[in-house]
Amino acid sequence: MSIAGVFENTVAKSYGGKITKNLLPNKKLVNVTWKMDSLWFLTRDMRKDEFPEIYSFKEDSTFGLVQGEVIIVESKK
Repeated sequence: MSIAGVFENTVAKSYGGKITKNLLPNKKLVNVTWKMDSLWFLTRDMRKDEFPEIYSFKEDSTFGLVQGEVIIVESKK
């Protein structure tokens, strides 16, 4: 993971904003969560009859001041 990726995650989580993360081809998103400033993805292999999807992981802050969003994009080879 690059330093730019770590900084990008921190900014989206702590200060709001939007980032996009692309999963490896033929992977399906199962779950996503934060652990400190790291973004963790739970994935599985995409089945032949499934199609890629795009997910939006959004923060709903108490006062609506700082709201981050992570867009997760699946792809198929």
